[in-house]
Amino acid sequence: MSSRGIECRRLGPQWKDALADFFRALQEAGDAQQFHPHPLTPEEAEKRAEYAGSDLYYVLVEGDSVLGYAMLRGWDAGYQIPSLGIAIHPSARGIGLGKAFMHFVHAAARRRGAKKVRLKVYPDNLAAVRLYEQLGYTFQIEEAGQLVGVLDLV
Repeated sequence: MSSRGIECRRLGPQWKDALADFFRALQEAGDAQQFHPHPLTPEEAEKRAEYAGSDLYYVLVEGDSVLGYAMLRGWDAGYQIPSLGIAIHPSARGIGLGKAFMHFVHAAARRRGAKKVRLKVYPDNLAAVRLYEQLGYTFQIEEAGQLVGVLDLV
């Protein structure tokens, strides 16, 4: 634990190694079955940390450690409604960080001008489904075995 507190930060090159450690922790916990927006590898951590497009990538950090990772993707591909993805470090779950980080990511999407965000979640990921419902997501369709949730931001 760090005495520097928890911060939401835009992902950048300085977080490459900590993000690789975070991805490794997700894999070791078996989370790659539920969270797989891209490979969870050190090479992908470097690629995301060096990213310079229109999509948004954030980390939730405490000192030099990444406790959470979030993305708003789709703007690069021309979509008006970005797809949100989020993961919290296995050792930092159950204390409200996911909910707090989601509020931050929603604010970032609003700031960028998004009227809605979407996400996908496996129906058996009950904690995530419950959180998303509490935040106001509605689930109306299923895509490739996952529920698709939409949140109005306006």
